[in-house]
Amino acid sequence: MGTALIYLIVVAAVAAALFGLAAVVFGRGEELAPLPPGTTPTRLPAGELDGEDVRELRFQQAVRGYRMDEVDWVLDRLADELDRSGVERDGLLARVAELEAELASAGMPAEGER
Repeated sequence: MGTALIYLIVVAAVAAALFGLAAVVFGRGEELAPLPPGTTPTRLPAGELDGEDVRELRFQQAVRGYRMDEVDWVLDRLADELDRSGVERDGLLARVAELEAELASAGMPAEGER
C-alpha cells in the first residue's frame, strides 16, 4: 500500500509539473483582441487587390495544416491572373479613352452625351 501511495504522489507531481510547463509555454487561453474593421487575419487588403497583395499573403500553419507548396502554387497562379486581368483592363480603358477622343475630335457626341 505504501508503494502505491508513493507512486500516486510521483505521478501527480509529474502531471502538475507538465501542466505548469504547458501553461507557461502555451499561455492561459487569453483571447486575442478583435481585428480592426476592414482587415483579415491573413492581412489581405479590404479594397482592390493586385498580384503583389496575393504574393505577400501568408497563412498560419497548424498541426494538421496545409501543404505549403500547393498553397503557394495556387497563390502564385492567382497573382499572375490578377496581374494579367489588370493589364487587360488598363488596355481596354485606354482604348475606350482613345475612341472617345476620336469621336470628340470628329464632332460626334459620345455615348453618354446623346
